[in-house]
Amino acid sequence: MDTEAKHTEHDPSHGPDAGESSEGSSHPVGAEGTPQAAADSDPDGDVGVGAGAGPSSWARFAAFSWRRAALLTVALISVVLLFSHFVAQPFQIPSGSMTPTLRPGDRVLANKLAYRFGAEPQRGDVIVFDGRGSFVREDLEENPVSAAARGVLTAIGLADPTDTDYVKRVVGVGGDRVVCCDKGGRVQVNGTAVDEDYLHPGDTASEVAFDIVVPEGTLWVMGDHRSDSSDSRDHLGSPGGGMVPVEKVVGRADWIIWPVGHWTSVEQTSAFGRVPDSSSSHGPTSDRAAAPAGSGRPGGIDG
Repeated sequence: MDTEAKHTEHDPSHGPDAGESSEGSSHPVGAEGTPQAAADSDPDGDVGVGAGAGPSSWARFAAFSWRRAALLTVALISVVLLFSHFVAQPFQIPSGSMTPTLRPGDRVLANKLAYRFGAEPQRGDVIVFDGRGSFVREDLEENPVSAAARGVLTAIGLADPTDTDYVKRVVGVGGDRVVCCDKGGRVQVNGTAVDEDYLHPGDTASEVAFDIVVPEGTLWVMGDHRSDSSDSRDHLGSPGGGMVPVEKVVGRADWIIWPVGHWTSVEQTSAFGRVPDSSSSHGPTSDRAAAPAGSGRPGGIDG
């Protein structure tokens, strides 16, 4: 007889534990800490998110996910709004008045820090400004609710700016005398002719002669596509005389951010490098076509 086999057969250590089910389950029915006990303690079937989870678990998990997504969205929009208000704001170019520098459909980022700490726009800067009071009537109003909604959507780049926002190049700053044109067809600033290499091919500096002195605290602005730009020249007879107050400047257009193929920085020009300070010369300019001060041309098509 195989005594080892008999010993094993009668070894109580290999027998079923007390309370073991007849089916040979390794866990007592209803024993504490077992899946069955967990199920009994949760009549709704709420064991956890995973296999076998009940409907209430999924509902709580979904609600938590939506709350987290909503909080993240609000936080992201808040960051974008703060960035847009204090640092840089996107604007869409609606017309061809600034070609070839900026093309219709381009989105530019206006750098608000460029003039934030006492600095002011310089000759040659491409700026975004609010034209109310200079290019359009100051009393233009919009429904406060729709204006607020548009402001938020514009700040995050999901809506176009209002029709009162303009993008132009600064040609004269406070105190400058700007004259057009000399015998070479060029603009003169403080008696110095400016070679504007950024002009649209085939354009002249201006088809209309003018001779103005820019008041302090204002700017004389013009589009790079002179024959397709409604700018300071068109508003010489307006109350503001075509001048843009410095405080109406939103920022300097420093980058093209859309479309992807146009990603680049807006190149700074050296065309005004030889122009003297306005205090050095306000006498008569030579070598220019005679023109009455404050003459202008009919309204242009720039938006």
